[in-house]
Formats: sequence, structure tokens, C-alpha cells
Amino acid sequence: MASDQVTLLDFWPSPFGMRVRLALAEKGVKYEYTEEDLRNKSALLLQMNPVNKQIPVLVHNGKPVCESLIIVQYIDEVWKDSAPLLPSDPYQKAQARFWADFVDKKVYEITRKIWTTKGEELEGAKKDFIECLKLLEGELGDKPYYGGEKLGYVDVAFVPFYCWFYAYEKCGNFNIEKECPKIIAWAKRCMQKESVSKSLEDPKKVYEYVLERRKTLRVD
Repeated sequence: MASDQVTLLDFWPSPFGMRVRLALAEKGVKYEYTEEDLRNKSALLLQMNPVNKQIPVLVHNGKPVCESLIIVQYIDEVWKDSAPLLPSDPYQKAQARFWADFVDKKVYEITRKIWTTKGEELEGAKKDFIECLKLLEGELGDKPYYGGEKLGYVDVAFVPFYCWFYAYEKCGNFNIEKECPKIIAWAKRCMQKESVSKSLEDPKKVYEYVLERRKTLRVD
């Protein structure tokens, strides 16, 4: 697929965009990166995702694919000759989709509260987040990756949030490794892979972004 034209419309600190960058890196797909200003969305973004008007959007040979988990599945199916992300077994595939969906529905909503709220709401969010991570630790078990011996779909869905952990800890004044050491060990294992380390942003840069957003939202 050397002649394919692949463009990613993205916003640098987005864990959802990082998922797509990671999937493309795992597959060795070359693409053009287009940074979006979410306060002044480009005509191309509005044209390619007129329904949700959100990043990330993968534009493959002029055709858009939206929503990060759907994009990762699409990448896995189109570039299927290298580094499969989803298992071939239907039951294992269903389980992987379940846990990626869990990350989507639970982790993002809870962690957003950690850096946008104060007081009781913040304390509740921290408690909920640790409970989520403990469930994810249980699913990981003794495997090196959620995909087993190799990085898989759930790893791609979840590990981008790792570069936000520093911001969560600073905003919430807690220690994730103390509560969930297995998750941190897994994340560090993932970070040893070049495809992961190159796709994730610097945690301190993410924290600076969060501080700016908190000022805008008047959290402090």
C-alpha cells in the first residue's frame, strides 16, 4: 500500500489521537500529520467529520474514518500484514473490544474530573480512578501486555493515558504507582517499545497544557 495517501487530523495532547499515532507506528504506516486548533477548527476537519467535528480523523485516500477506536480497528484491518492488534479468535476479540470500550467510557470521564474539579468531587474521582485501574490490573493479570506476549488493541487504547498520569497526580495530589504498581510496570514496559515512546507526549508538557486549561476553566 505504498501509494496510499494517509493524513491524520489531530491535536497533540489528545490520548485519542495518540492511539492512532501508535497504531500507525506499530504498522509502519507513513502518514502526514495535521495539527488542529480545536478553538478554530479547520475547514478540512469540519468537512471530514461533520457529525462530531472532533479529532482524531484518519483520511485514507480522501476518505475519512472517525472515532479513535474505530480508526485503530480500521488500521488493523487495512494494514493486516504486519503487527496484528486484535486477536483472531472471536471471543478474545470481543473481550479486547470490551476493555478498550471500558477505557473509553470510564477512564477518560473520571480522569477529566481529576483535573477540572476540586473538593469532594475531586476526591471521588480519584477513588473511582483507582478502582478502574484495579479492574484493569485484574484483566492484565500476569501477562506482559493486554495483548498477551505482544502489544495489542487494549494496550493501544489505554497506554496513551500514561503520559497524562503525571498531570493527574499533580492536580489530585496522589501517587498512582503506590496504589496500582502493576499498571505502572505495564506502562513502563510499553514505553520500552519505540512505537509507544515516539507516539506519546512528554508528561510535563501535558501537565503544562492542563495548567493552562485549568486557568481557562477557572478551576484554581
